[in-house]
Amino acid sequence: MSYRQSNVVTGHHGVTLVADIYPQQSTEKPSVILLHGGGQNRHAWTKTARTIHAAGHHVVAYDARGHGDSSWDPAGRYDTEDLAYDLLAVRERYCGRRPAVAVGASIGGMTTLIAHRIAPPRLWAGVVLVDVTPRMEIGGARRVVQFMSAHPDGFATLHDAGDVIAAYNPHRPRPDSVDGLTKVLRQRDDGRWVWRWDPAFITTKIDVMHADPANSEQRFRQMADQLLDGARRITAPTLLVRGAMSDLVSPDTVNEFLTAVPHAQAVDVSNTGHMVAGDDNDAFTTAVLTFLERIPPIPQPRQAPDQ
Repeated sequence: MSYRQSNVVTGHHGVTLVADIYPQQSTEKPSVILLHGGGQNRHAWTKTARTIHAAGHHVVAYDARGHGDSSWDPAGRYDTEDLAYDLLAVRERYCGRRPAVAVGASIGGMTTLIAHRIAPPRLWAGVVLVDVTPRMEIGGARRVVQFMSAHPDGFATLHDAGDVIAAYNPHRPRPDSVDGLTKVLRQRDDGRWVWRWDPAFITTKIDVMHADPANSEQRFRQMADQLLDGARRITAPTLLVRGAMSDLVSPDTVNEFLTAVPHAQAVDVSNTGHMVAGDDNDAFTTAVLTFLERIPPIPQPRQAPDQ
């Protein structure tokens, strides 16, 4: 088999999801599904996916609905429950009956928590949440939404987009070339560069973050309660990876999560913000690999007796 192969799966409401598969033959090591954050796509995981695959795991990295090469939902259905049903479809298609490990960054982690509300927790051999907890700091969440909604008409050049990204992540060294931005931006017929996500994805979040303050905080608490309900259903080994400089996940929200999931472990990655894997991919991937090594072997399917 090839080192990486692209494939498609039908998600919730018929949305087409594009996935990169890093295949392994039958192994006792669990499959790993990588869920990117809002505004990202499967390419954010390329280096991590290759490293985990080299360690012997079957790896799946897919574009969430409305992101990357996956199709946009014509009805604008981008609630975390829709994303969770997509995750379950991906898990069933590429992992079969064997439990898998979900590694979810930001909204990818929220998707994993909601999946625990709507499906049995036995589907999962492990859970890794990347800078996301059921209750997050609303100021940090607003900053994410503001960044994603700030340039609806895109950019004249990739360098202009690079300036905006650098201002959002001032702690991250700026790359020498902007060519890599073509993975998160596409060029329209008029020459402008726009994000590779459906604008409807973020407009559904703007109302929650920037509506009437009292109403938005109430809806934020309701969302936190739903995520907390999912967290309490987790039975698999669990790791929370936090960016030490994150303004979205604080030590207080980490402690609340560990109270809800007492068997979970938490680790901070120094000198990283909300985009942990992008800020220090080596440190992040090492933390995930160390966690994966502690997961008990997955029993092999029984072979049918010779006739």
